[in-house]
Amino acid sequence: MSGQIRLDTNLEKAHAMKNEDKVFRYNGILYPIIRTPEENLKALVNLEARPDDVMLVAFPKCGFNWMFGVLKKIVAAVKGTESQIMVHPLIEFLSPAKQQMLADLPSPRVLGTHLLPQNMPSSFFAKKTKIVVMFRNPKDTAVSYFHFTNNNPVLQTAESWDKFYSDFMQGEVPWGSYFDYALAWEEHINDPNVLVVIFEDMKQNLCKGIERITQFYGYSLTEEQVQSIAKASGFEAMKESSRSTYGQMADIIFRKGEVGDWKNLFTADQSQEMDAAFEKHLAGTMLGTKLKYDVYCK
Repeated sequence: MSGQIRLDTNLEKAHAMKNEDKVFRYNGILYPIIRTPEENLKALVNLEARPDDVMLVAFPKCGFNWMFGVLKKIVAAVKGTESQIMVHPLIEFLSPAKQQMLADLPSPRVLGTHLLPQNMPSSFFAKKTKIVVMFRNPKDTAVSYFHFTNNNPVLQTAESWDKFYSDFMQGEVPWGSYFDYALAWEEHINDPNVLVVIFEDMKQNLCKGIERITQFYGYSLTEEQVQSIAKASGFEAMKESSRSTYGQMADIIFRKGEVGDWKNLFTADQSQEMDAAFEKHLAGTMLGTKLKYDVYCK
């Protein structure tokens, strides 16, 4: 069965489900039941990482699909061949059987997850796998997540922006709380095998970001290769190339990719509440500084 057929089947299944049945809670965190059933999450305990895996981690709607495409291009340029991946790069989307099939893929495998570090397979840390963790300012993340939720039948449709915003702030959205997620990765920020990249920084200077990631993995690219990857990794280029994999979902996954879109939905009170939450949880942290909150969220 091709990836596109499987995706269409999941969409049909989602359309037939009640809104409230589309998510379930596992270890206190909500997950979409169609894409991330409990059997997938339980099986991940046994997933064996490799030291040379290229692992991408991001909270939902922080630029994961965009950055995953960049990582694949880096690996292809270094190795001279496209890295083989499963139907979807998120390991929690893989059935137990698909997870076992990962063992047959040649290195380096390019993998990804939205999971908290404590919920990831422990082998990624035990094997000292190099992990790229991508973050985006929380206000744009919330707005992008809201639009994604309302355009993706697999997820619960939000009653309204106000309701979604409230759920987002309380961590009552799939994969949990943005701020809990950020604090969990803040604890790993000095790990030499963890590289934090910021969505806004990548948008501002993609070539510099590609060079930084390449150096992190110990790879070597020419300036011409870096420029070529950056040119092929523009937002519209990525959206177009993703159509072969995601079909009609490409326009949903790659919606705008803009910085500052939060201003179109946030009320003054919501903005102040988010500012207070950032101040409480992330102000003064290394990650908080990297996010440049005053630049992008004020």
